[in-house]
Amino acid sequence: MKPTKESIEPPLHCQFCQNRSQSAFHNLGTDELDTISKLKTCVAFRKGQVIMHEGARPQGVYCIHRGKAKLFKIGSEGKEQIIRFATNGDLIGYRSILSDEPISASITALEDTYACYIPKSSFFEVIEENPKFSLNVLKLSCHELGEAGKMIASLAQKTVRERLAEIMLVLRATFGEDEEGYIDIKLTREEIANMVGTATESAIRLLSELKDEGCISTQGRRIKLEDRAALRKIASVFE
Repeated sequence: MKPTKESIEPPLHCQFCQNRSQSAFHNLGTDELDTISKLKTCVAFRKGQVIMHEGARPQGVYCIHRGKAKLFKIGSEGKEQIIRFATNGDLIGYRSILSDEPISASITALEDTYACYIPKSSFFEVIEENPKFSLNVLKLSCHELGEAGKMIASLAQKTVRERLAEIMLVLRATFGEDEEGYIDIKLTREEIANMVGTATESAIRLLSELKDEGCISTQGRRIKLEDRAALRKIASVFE
């Protein structure tokens, strides 16, 4: 599945990307960065636009330059289950490429998102020629596998209230805060409920309870963590 969006001009050279230090490409040499920069395509996705469809076989990977996306699966009853998020510097679609399997989850832009598309052949070329990059990709895959395991354990062992408190902490850790201290992402109550694995009505009620207890404050879809220590205690998460 190749990108169909118009290229962004001028494409940014990978060497000067501000996200490179936090991406899998952080220790590539100048020659390898030149190779990727010459072969990549910079594309834009509007908010709500699908970047990759579950079940497709991608012909390349995306590295998010600026924006946010959600990875999700659709259940037998048509309900969405958010698996994780991707933001600046994150690589998406690579596990399907490496395993030669259809992509396991759909990916949709949560806001206007800009990404660099790297063809499969170029991606494999860098993997084969750079052991450090190969190790980075392996670490990334293992980390995502570990996070998936934590999610499964949380869904199986924690109450909805505990899971919601944990999700609040995860969202802040993933996206940080804006200039006013709110988590730098706006999600619908339905999306939050899908992450937690509960009905939207239950998520709304529990968010209201956390607000009444002084753990969070809200402004529309914006959420601020007022008492992270209390949320960690509720979620049984200890630093």
